[in-house]
Amino acid sequence: MRGWKAKLVFLLMVYFAGFATAIYCLVPAPEAQMGKESSEYSAVSSEQFAQSFNVGLHKCLDFAKDATLRMSSFIKQKLDQRRANSPVETQESYTADY
Repeated sequence: MRGWKAKLVFLLMVYFAGFATAIYCLVPAPEAQMGKESSEYSAVSSEQFAQSFNVGLHKCLDFAKDATLRMSSFIKQKLDQRRANSPVETQESYTADY
């Protein structure tokens, strides 16, 4: 039952992020920037934002890949240690008990 709560929180976050983005895009430019270059300003700002967001997203993905590789090797190492330390029981020992 824990999974649906996490999904709900994630969906709410995505919904409100989209809502905030829509408000940000629909709000007019401040009065100081409403001069002759207002459309030019918003286009450059949008391109810079998209580029910086893209760079940040790629950094995040690279970090996630590295963390995944490190975690998988750590888990494999721990599993190998447990297997080496645990006694090996065969099918014969199970049938001998009954």
